[in-house]
Amino acid sequence: MNRILDEALVYEILSVVDEIPAGRVASYGQIARLTGRDKNARLVGKILGMAEYYGDYPCHRVVNHAGRLAPGFAAQKRLLMEEGVELKANGCVDMKKYGWDGD
Repeated sequence: MNRILDEALVYEILSVVDEIPAGRVASYGQIARLTGRDKNARLVGKILGMAEYYGDYPCHRVVNHAGRLAPGFAAQKRLLMEEGVELKANGCVDMKKYGWDGD
């Protein structure tokens, strides 16, 4: 697993996250696909969990495929709402409305 988590991979994933515009969200799986690692959504989550050691990235803009916020990331809701992202009654982001297309 350490071989997979080299710094080039970390920065590749974080650079995609850095492209997500304010007021939009992407899913872990989408980030994995955009970096050519279709089946590595969990790896993306792991890297985002350590992103603070690599710089300041908008990791709050990444949610799961259903729009659910990251457990244990208390500030995520506030940060998204400050950018104008509204949450549905169930606490999830409306992916059709706020999802980033990756272009």
